[in-house]
Amino acid sequence: MPLRSRKPEAAAPGRLGPLAKLPVFHDLRGRRAVVAGGSSAAAWKAELLAAAGAHVNIYAPSTGEDMDNLLRHGPADGRFAIHGRRWTPDVMEGAAIAVADAEDDQEAAAFATAARAAGAPVNVIDNPVFCDFQFGAIVNRSPVVIGISTDGAAPILGQAIRRKIETLLHPSIALWAALARNMRGHVLDRVAQGLARRDFWESFADLAFAGRPPASVTDPDALREALAIARHATGRVTLVGAGPGDAELLTLKAMRALQSADVILFDDLVSDDVLELARREARRLMVGKRGGRASCSQDDTNSLMVRLALEGKHVVRLKSGDPMIFGRAGEEIACLERAGVPVEIVSGITAGVAMAASLRVSLTHRETAQSVRFVTGCAKTGRLPADLDWRGLADRKTTTIYYMAGATAPEIADRLMAAGYPANGSAMMVSNVSRQETRWSGPLYALGDAARSRDPDRPVLIGIGDVFRSVQTGSSQESAQDRQQAR
Repeated sequence: MPLRSRKPEAAAPGRLGPLAKLPVFHDLRGRRAVVAGGSSAAAWKAELLAAAGAHVNIYAPSTGEDMDNLLRHGPADGRFAIHGRRWTPDVMEGAAIAVADAEDDQEAAAFATAARAAGAPVNVIDNPVFCDFQFGAIVNRSPVVIGISTDGAAPILGQAIRRKIETLLHPSIALWAALARNMRGHVLDRVAQGLARRDFWESFADLAFAGRPPASVTDPDALREALAIARHATGRVTLVGAGPGDAELLTLKAMRALQSADVILFDDLVSDDVLELARREARRLMVGKRGGRASCSQDDTNSLMVRLALEGKHVVRLKSGDPMIFGRAGEEIACLERAGVPVEIVSGITAGVAMAASLRVSLTHRETAQSVRFVTGCAKTGRLPADLDWRGLADRKTTTIYYMAGATAPEIADRLMAAGYPANGSAMMVSNVSRQETRWSGPLYALGDAARSRDPDRPVLIGIGDVFRSVQTGSSQESAQDRQQAR
């Protein structure tokens, strides 16, 4: 019975989840800051405030070695003033921020009360009960500044996240950000508001992430290059592989495409976790196709991509797995090229490879398999393709992964056994690869029964080959009685 066609559906825009703390960036340049205490912790906070341009007044009857060194070398910005006495409530007058390394809760409470009475947000070091804000970990590529908070739950984790970001951001990003600040007036005068201006800044970002610094922060060549890209910018389509579902398996290039999209056309199988990483302003339309369900026609999807791109939009066609493996990418690329729409491909991790990684199985183990095949288990008719080479697929030296094969698994098993594959050969069935997986492993002759009891709402991969022998465990393990029955 032919499936009815459905039109693309608009998905709800991404929503911001709960925040443990509101991340804000406080302008302290030239403003008064109060720091109480002469300890190492107080010295670090004083240095941080001065680096932001504050005039830091330090109240401490005595100071430790770190504070002495800080005062001797001076601040990176702002200025220090040391007062060799304890703080008193009157020192809060005119303060934009107040920080204390309090000796006990009594002093912490008094300090917080005095600061709040003066209208200054307060932080008592290592005493969150009396804090209006927390500092968190910082990645400094000023004027790019990244703050990281774990809401005090895991400071070491915050530091680990900071180190990870430090490795991803080239130090030259600070120079590019400074150049962007100096270019803003030129861009406002020379680039039209709206899509053209956003295309300009995206082109500029591409230059910034190339890993090389500009000649200077007033580099006219960089400005001219980015302007030229922006002037010639047109709508385009990027076919992006979303991988098997786990958002952490996305490539960096896929992330950047999602963050620059105007419209995202996504498959049913693309996970919410992946969509959560997309640009929040992007319009999202579900155009996916699932076996046995009403689906958008491929012609409708092609027409929509072309129309949106010709309107000047950056369209991301987000596909489960890899676009070039059972993703109808060939039809879409041909349609876009006929319409003169630029198209780029961003590879993703295909489900068969993700399954192998999840199982810790080498698909081409040199002692077992000399090749690997990816085979569709569902043609346009909803059944197995009529022209599959079953004798070739029954080769024991080849590992075969069948995609979209949940409904056709019984026939696959029958056809393989008819072509000479041993009935007690190793078979594997995995649903929802990389996301709440369910697995079955056992002899090939039992695959059909296992497939009939599967959850039909979960995408299924079937693996056939001796490489899966190592994962036949538990209730799915083949017994001696099973082997005897198979003979």
